Amino acid sequence: MFLDEEYAFSVHESVLVKFGLTKGMTLEDWSVDDMVYEDEIQKAFNRALHYLGFRMRSEHEVKQKLVELKYGEAVIMEAIVKLRNLGFLNDKTFSKALLETQKNTSGQGPRAIQQRLQQKGIDKDLQEKVLNEYSESEQLEVARKMAEKEARRNRTESPQQKERRIQNSLLRKGYSYDIIKDALSSIEFEIDEEEWDEVTTSIGEKAWRRYSSRYSGNELHQRVKRSMYQKGIPFDKIDMFIEQKELEEND
Repeated sequence: MFLDEEYAFSVHESVLVKFGLTKGMTLEDWSVDDMVYEDEIQKAFNRALHYLGFRMRSEHEVKQKLVELKYGEAVIMEAIVKLRNLGFLNDKTFSKALLETQKNTSGQGPRAIQQRLQQKGIDKDLQEKVLNEYSESEQLEVARKMAEKEARRNRTESPQQKERRIQNSLLRKGYSYDIIKDALSSIEFEIDEEEWDEVTTSIGEKAWRRYSSRYSGNELHQRVKRSMYQKGIPFDKIDMFIEQKELEEND
């Protein structure tokens, strides 16, 4: 755009069409201001579209991005309304998609998903409505799958260690204690005598290596016993391990 034969500013072609601009057209000050404002809205809209091109976003995320890009509040709101009306922004659709993604790809529970929705600036009422679609039976099914997956890891844990680890993992993923209790009830934690020997030796040797460089004699034995007991090894197996180590020391 040229005013008085000098370059003044540029506008998007949509603004050109909207205002019916033609060469040599006389412009009033108010119409110039309107064009500049409309052009800012169009630029903000285009930047938001580019931002949305990478993945779905919430309205809050788009607003924050436009704030970072230094657009004014009024311009941002106009761009947001335009995006919403054209179907590019929909917090309900976004929230449902986030729920499905977190549930199916990460095995997240409702509390963790609610935290994610809150971080994305989703309204509390909408959070509740979306999370109501995550039924307890579905939560239990997902939690069981996660528990079974965790149970297959690390064969050198005691049953107590394994159960505690799975419980903590499900807590971090946002499940309630009741769901976790039901999920754990489907896991077989008992191990046979041969597995107990393997677990006892693995845990005992780690404890022995940790303390033997600093302690000896009875102090070493007591610290190893305490460490092994805290990891779920029964006293009789701890005593057998210590006796074996004493024999090795005497040899």
